[in-house]
Amino acid sequence: MAQPQFARETSRSGEFVRQPNRFTGRVTPDSQSPPGGGPDEQGRWPLEAGRYRLIWCRACPWAHRTRIVRGLLGLDEAISIGTVDPIRDDRGWRFSLDPDGRDPVLGVEYLADVYRATDPDYAGRVTVPALVDTVSGQVVTNDYPQITLDLSTQWRDLHRPGAPDLYPEALRPEMDELMAQIHRDVNNGVYRCGFATSQAAYDEAYQRLFARLDALSARLADRRYLMGDAITEADIRLFTTLVRFDAVYHGHFKCNRTKLTEMPVLWAYARDLYQTPGFGDTVDFDQIKAHYYCTHPAINPTGIVPLGPDESGWVTPHGRG
Repeated sequence: MAQPQFARETSRSGEFVRQPNRFTGRVTPDSQSPPGGGPDEQGRWPLEAGRYRLIWCRACPWAHRTRIVRGLLGLDEAISIGTVDPIRDDRGWRFSLDPDGRDPVLGVEYLADVYRATDPDYAGRVTVPALVDTVSGQVVTNDYPQITLDLSTQWRDLHRPGAPDLYPEALRPEMDELMAQIHRDVNNGVYRCGFATSQAAYDEAYQRLFARLDALSARLADRRYLMGDAITEADIRLFTTLVRFDAVYHGHFKCNRTKLTEMPVLWAYARDLYQTPGFGDTVDFDQIKAHYYCTHPAINPTGIVPLGPDESGWVTPHGRG
């Protein structure tokens, strides 16, 4: 078996098995804790504007979705944001983009410092996004699927006027099923291709990835967005994988049946979203490529970052809508 990128997350059969999220607290208006207090007996932190800090990386698709949702809902003033360097060293995500190499609010050099302040025995991989309490300096949650759903549902009192409903209650059963399929076969599917250490594990992930992309293409052939005429959480989750597809997943992760630009419906759909305020203006292709090609030595030992692909196509007319 080839050497895995993340040994603790690789099964004996060579499959990549993503680690569970360690911190699963939630910020909610139903918390019984007073302002400035910690979580109540049910793990609910009090909803307070300006108290929590979202740590993200421009390169990470899981973190990227939180940045998009935060912006679309108008939570920029309610939740501050800290950005880590796309290049990790042996201590993980660094705040080296900040002038003194420390997050200006949390005062730490590494996100791992916050993880250890929350759980001194934590031995897993430090991940983004992470929602951090600036009062205690502890991680509230790194549960990326729940973070964005909570921003839509639990933070509603702090939304901007006219904010979109990204998780409509009437559509949730269908959306939840669709998002589970997208996560399994696409969002995490590209990683299951890239981090596979056996041919069988790679083959299975590859087939599921492109079967799902074909099904999504068929779904989008007669509707603008995944759930109809309005953008929802499902579109955001798919977008953050599609926008990275040709730049990193097609070559680096061996997802090479077809490029996104060779799938007409999905390419037009992705451009439509990219050109929507709050989407394309949060994309940084340089940081995306730097992260993937420089921090996966088991896959790209030379650390060479490709110059392509041409990004100009993202702003061409999409013909949808």
